[in-house]
Formats: sequence, C-alpha cells, structure tokens
Amino acid sequence: MAAPSGRIKVTRYFAVLAVILAGLYALVFLTGDKKPQPKLGLDLRGGTSMTLSAITADGKAPSAQNLNTARQIIENRVNASGVAEPEVVTAGNRNIVVNVANDDPNELRQLVQPAKLAFRKVLATGQDQPPAGATPASPSPSASGSAAPSASGSAAPSSSASAKPSTSPSASASASASASAAPSGSAAPSATPSTNPTAAALAASRAKTLAEVQKKLGPAWEAGQSVLSGMESGQIQPGQIDPTTLASIAPFAKLSGDEVDSLPVEMQYLLPTVTCAGLNARAPGVLDDTSQQVVSCDQGDNAHTKYYLDVAKVSGTDVKGATSGFDTNNGGWNVTVSFKGKGQSKWTALTQEAMNDGQQTDPSTGQPGQNSSVAIVLDDSVVSAPQIQSVIVGDAVINGGNINEDSAATLANQLKYGSLPLSFRIENTQNVSPTLGTQQMRYGILAGLIGIALVVIYCLFYYRGLGLVVIASLLISGLAVFGSLVLLGRSLGFALSLAGIAGFIVAIGITADSFVVFFERLKDEVKDGRTVRSAVPRAWIRARRTILSADAVSFLAAAILYWLAAGEVKGFAFTLGLSTIIDLLVVFLFTHPLVSLLSRSNGFSSPRFSGLGNVRSDAANEAAGGATRAPRFGAVRTKES
Repeated sequence: MAAPSGRIKVTRYFAVLAVILAGLYALVFLTGDKKPQPKLGLDLRGGTSMTLSAITADGKAPSAQNLNTARQIIENRVNASGVAEPEVVTAGNRNIVVNVANDDPNELRQLVQPAKLAFRKVLATGQDQPPAGATPASPSPSASGSAAPSASGSAAPSSSASAKPSTSPSASASASASASAAPSGSAAPSATPSTNPTAAALAASRAKTLAEVQKKLGPAWEAGQSVLSGMESGQIQPGQIDPTTLASIAPFAKLSGDEVDSLPVEMQYLLPTVTCAGLNARAPGVLDDTSQQVVSCDQGDNAHTKYYLDVAKVSGTDVKGATSGFDTNNGGWNVTVSFKGKGQSKWTALTQEAMNDGQQTDPSTGQPGQNSSVAIVLDDSVVSAPQIQSVIVGDAVINGGNINEDSAATLANQLKYGSLPLSFRIENTQNVSPTLGTQQMRYGILAGLIGIALVVIYCLFYYRGLGLVVIASLLISGLAVFGSLVLLGRSLGFALSLAGIAGFIVAIGITADSFVVFFERLKDEVKDGRTVRSAVPRAWIRARRTILSADAVSFLAAAILYWLAAGEVKGFAFTLGLSTIIDLLVVFLFTHPLVSLLSRSNGFSSPRFSGLGNVRSDAANEAAGGATRAPRFGAVRTKES
C-alpha cells in the first residue's frame, strides 16, 4: 500500500496562522481604547448596582409573575450578548436589584427603562415657553433618565418618509383634534375612569392631585383656564400671548411631574408654560394607556417641542423584532422595526390615515390643515415624528438625528426583548466592590498555570522532542485566546469572570488531548516500522478524524450548556466553546505543519530526541520472540512504504 505524500506546503499553513494573529492583534491595538486589557466581570472588578422599585396605579405590590417577567427581560437586555453575566435579582415584593460590571449608570438606566413602544398620529405640534429660570419643582424620579436613544431623534419610518416634523402649531387644529370639550373650572383629569380597577385607581389619584394643584396655583389656575379658552376659540394665537398674561400663568412651569400629569391633556398641550421639562418629569408609565390622547415632548435639540398625539393605533405588542444597522445611503445608524401580521396591517393603515390627513386643506386658507406626521413614542418621550408622504407597507426605520451605534443597539435590544410589564422608579444607584476580588483571580490564574505546567512536564517526559511542539502550540493558543478576550470584551461586552477562567482551565485538557491523539497515532505508525517522515502524514489522516469528533462533542456540550444555563455558567460554557474552536485552529494550522516540518530533519528523526526511541516494531518483537526487551534508546527498525 502506497504511503500518502508527506510533503505539505507548511509555509501556507504558517502564513494563514500569521495573518490571523496579525489581524487579531491589529484590531486589539488599533481599535477601541487600544489597550490590550480584557474586560473583567462583576466578581473580579466590581461595577454598578441599581435598585428599581415597581410602580403600580393602586400603589399595591405587583404580581410575582409580572415582577419575575420584568427581571428576566432586564437580564436579557443587560446580558444581550449572553456573556456579561449580570446579577439581576428580585428583592422583596416590588424591587429588582441589577448589578453589572459597568461604571456608567446612564447606560444602565437606558437598559432598564420600560421600552413601551407606541405609534401615534400627530394631531398638532407646538413650542413651550418657560419663564426665565423656571424649572419643575420636585420632578418625579424616572427609571429611564432620557427615554429617547437620540437627542434629536429625527427619524423616518421608511425611506420615503420625511424626517421633518411639523413645526407650525395650529390652535384650531388642536381644538378640532381634541376629543373632549374645553375644560371648565373643575376640569377632570386626562385619564377617563373605567371599570378597570387599575385605571380607576389611576384616575382617582390624578383627580386628587388636580384638586391640590388648583389650590396650589390659586389665581394662576383661573388665568390658565382663561388662556386655554381663548386659544381654543382662536382669540389667542400660540406664541402671541402678551407678557402680562404669560406672567400670570408662569406658576404652571413650577409644577412637579405628577402635578403636570394630573392636568387635562388640552391644558398640557396649549399652555406654553406647561413646559417639556415638566412633561418629561412625569413618572414612568403615564402614557401606557394606548386608548387615550396624550401630550409628549421631543428630546435634545428639540426639547421644547410638544406633540399632541392621537390614540396609539400600533403598539409594541404588534412588533415582531428590531435590528440596528448602518445605512450607507444616509450615512447614519438606524433601527429597523418589523411587525407581526396584524401589526403590519395596522402600521400600513396608520400611514394611510396620516397621509390622507396631510392632503386635506383648510377651506378658509386653501393650505393643508392637518398634520401628516406619525410619532414614534418610546415610554414617555417622542423618539421621532416624521411626516408620512406615502403609504408604507414595509418595516418602520428609525434613523437620523444623533442616533449612533450604541444608542441604536440599545434601542433595538429593548424592542427585541419586549417591553417591561411594569414601570420602575430608580431608588438608588451605587458602585459596588468586587464580590470575589483580584486575589481569587490570581488563584484562578495560578491554577491555570499549574495545569499548563503539568501538561508540559508530562509531554516533555513522555514525548521529549514532541513535547517542545506542545509548548509552542500552547503559546500560540494562549496568544489567540488573549486577543479574542480583548476584542470580545469590546464588541460583545464579554466580561471574564472566575467561571470563565475555569472554562479555560478545563480547555487545557481538551487542547492537550488533541496533541496526545496525534502523537499516539504517530507512534503507532513508527511501531509498524515506518520512518518518522513517512509516518507523519499517515498518523495525521487517522488522528484528525478523532480530533474533529472529540472537539465537535466538546463544542456541542458547551453550546447546549450555554443555551440552557444562566449567569456564571454561561460564561463557563462560552470560554469552553471558544477554547475548543481555537484548539482546532492551532492543531490544523500550527501543530500538524510544525511536526511535518520537523520530521524532515535528521536531528528530529533521531529516536533519542523525538521521543520515539522506545518504540520497537512488531516485526522486531516477533524476531526476538519476545524473549528479550528492546533497549530503551535502541534504534527504531523501520520500513519504507
């Protein structure tokens, strides 16, 4: 039987490996912060702890099911890559504690906001006019900080939608858009009571707060009622209120978020001193009722733009998924929102309605009298409000403004995992120290070094020259692992924990097993009487099948464990799978070519150096009759095929 060719072009293998390692470390030193430092997990470096308290309309504790669902969604968001290993636990009957290896509280606030999405037709837009130095008194704490991922969120639901919302307020438009009459002196709160106990409790709370607001404002309340009536009748035009009248309603700018929320929706929109600062200070979840018309504000550069919004015709429950990406045509990041079957129909109908409104004209002026914009509302803020120029039958695309890579990924992550069933108030945020600390990390690294040392000693003792191949292969594997850790920390948020270190330690055995399989196959070939040079290709053909099978089983086990496990076990499974992939890379591109190259050297083929000197062919044993033992360092009897 002819032997397979022992000549492989080892330079090609080494060149491919060199390109991979060079590319890996070029990314390490030329991208991100350019520091070759892996991201450490919460147990090794500490991070941020945030306590969230659930808010309910009746003030009672939420159901255990809703609280646990919220905990799971928050964990999925924070751990979107599956390897950040956050600690998200419930505390008591209404609190959730989130611990992450992240020093940026603002980023964590974005991840824990409710992310309740609604698409509402814009009935009218206007500008607030806060008195100089006016700020809302005692704003309600918000669980989300800034609800919009973009400061100016100029977005378009499709490529055909304009990114410019209407900026000319119309008192008549807002009056006609309102479903309720102008409020009287005893105006009812904006939420209509219903048989739903939660809605009824919320309406009762708002009515109580409104009575307190009327008493607190005194003459300013009567002045506000007078201005509201004048604006709805067209006698007072927006932006043309005389200074004396504006000063009489200035106290509205000092209302807290809860007090602003109790005002009738028409008053929230039409009174210029009900500012966006006050509207944005409302507690999370005040716009959750999709059957009510609401007032919301833009963010960032357009933070003084108020929107009078219709009932929500499309909501987050109609969304199937969301992805972030870069639009090369517009040169910016965006979020593509895809809809379910019925949700797609609702979205198309909403764009049709908005387009029809934009085409209607005011008989008295001959100009368009209706707004054709659709607002994309996330929680309590408007992400964007593009004009609809044509019916859209595809996905909604949120783009433009200050949406960048991070904010687009955060928004897509929020929408992908769904909105929280509860709204939360941030009780406190603080830095936490490492739960294990650097000492335990040193112990883990020491355990890994001991494991590597034992493998090296065994290979040198048993395989001699081949043991040097093991050492070189482990060094290459270590370089690949370290570079991968740094890049994964930057791109996927991978945080190396003590469990992850344990995964790498276990992987040392898997890597060493690949060497053993190959070398033992090589010994078998030499034992059959072949030279080392001719034995290498034969041994590799037989060994690589076993190596591939063993690594496939190991990777499959790691993948299943990663899929089913949570928390630190995920980190263990991830590093185990990563090490298995790198093991295949090193064995195929370095170990095999290196052994093949060395086999061409007479020095390496020497039985004393290669470690194959104690291998005696079966034919030699038979000739000796098994009576005598071959010398330990005797020459190997070979045959050429």
